[in-house]
Amino acid sequence: MTTLDVSRDRSARAARRSWWADGLEAAMWLAAVTGIAFMVSSGALNTVTVVDWWNTLGRAIGIVAAVMMMTQVLLASRAPWVERVIGHDRAIAKHTRLGKVAILLMFVHLILMTATNASYDGRSFLAQTFAWHDYGWFMLFAQIAAVSFLVVLVTSLAAVRLRWRYERWHAVHLLVYVGVAFAVPHQFLEGSTFVGKGSAWWFWAALWTVSIGSFVLFRLARPLLLAQRHGVRVEAVNTRADGSTSVTMSGRGLARLRAQSGQFFLWRFLSPGLRWQSHPYSLSAAPGDRLRITVKASSDGSGSVSQVPVGTRVLIEGPLGIFTHSRRAKSSLLLISAGIGVTPVRSMLEAVEPGDDCTVVVRVRSRAEAPLLGEVEELAAARGATLHVLEGARGETWGTVESPATVAQFVDDPAATDVYVCGPPRWAAGVAADARAAGVAPDAIHREEFGW
Repeated sequence: MTTLDVSRDRSARAARRSWWADGLEAAMWLAAVTGIAFMVSSGALNTVTVVDWWNTLGRAIGIVAAVMMMTQVLLASRAPWVERVIGHDRAIAKHTRLGKVAILLMFVHLILMTATNASYDGRSFLAQTFAWHDYGWFMLFAQIAAVSFLVVLVTSLAAVRLRWRYERWHAVHLLVYVGVAFAVPHQFLEGSTFVGKGSAWWFWAALWTVSIGSFVLFRLARPLLLAQRHGVRVEAVNTRADGSTSVTMSGRGLARLRAQSGQFFLWRFLSPGLRWQSHPYSLSAAPGDRLRITVKASSDGSGSVSQVPVGTRVLIEGPLGIFTHSRRAKSSLLLISAGIGVTPVRSMLEAVEPGDDCTVVVRVRSRAEAPLLGEVEELAAARGATLHVLEGARGETWGTVESPATVAQFVDDPAATDVYVCGPPRWAAGVAADARAAGVAPDAIHREEFGW
């Protein structure tokens, strides 16, 4: 296959992936429209008073919010068919955005339904809210769900999250799944759109089965299955002079995981202080019979990795992410990293094909603090890649004070180049913006972000 054929094949695959990604989002809105259509067919528009219209609006908003919540759970399920299409980072970003909107819509739904039902029953809004003796258990569960969602919404605000470590925020965030579990029953036992409505009931049940079923299968069951099948354990822990720690894991048939260079796993080390935490770390070497990560302390979890005893059992979720050679759409390759973001870049460099047009840019504060820099230099020489090390304090560009940088200065033809960027979110966003300004195609800019 010629270079031109390879480029055409990569472009065609990129176009198909874009279509499927758009299709996933379109499916959410189609499900919401279908749910509202079932509501209309159940006689929702047979309204007489203004209160009836507000009640109908509340029901419609509840359906849209529920579909968005289903989608949110699905995006966080780590289902392979979702991960392969849009990637983990994009899935979680959509999960976060949809979650906030869904929770707000759920509160609008709750307010409208409580207010209109209070009008029907001749009560005040407050009396209706606490009229538990008239509710079934499922309506009380719905109110518990609302409290859970409120806690998640408040703790998701940037002003709060910036003051919390990842581990504490993540523990509170799990309340969203408690809220979903408590919110579902009233939709089948109280909601007039779906209760005893045949096809409407089965439609709604199918949506929730796909959403929650994917979560249970891939978030809960699959890690246990992988633990039983592969028996992953820590084989070696190597603390480096730059302050980073490399952990090598071995197990049975790890090559069958089909991990790719540039991907990451969620790792749960079953050792004191870490067994209740799951953290995303990229592979820092090409995967095979062993898996290696390299971590630099930035939180409670990453700071404890260097203390993990050899022989510790490890639960894994993955492989995850689309920061891989399989996502390339162009003929040339530019790999750019900063800090510990060098880990997926280093593993991707190891997987570069002979003769591939590859350039690597590594931004470091100093060589003494640069993780894996020696390995990157050796691999670049072995693969025939061009390596640029930008050393010094951050400047006005994404380079350093001593070495200002633009994407255009490192590639001959930006339109024929895939740019892979990994590093701090704001810095990576700056590199991506510079790449677009230089003429790199949007589908050829690939980012791996270390943020939550």
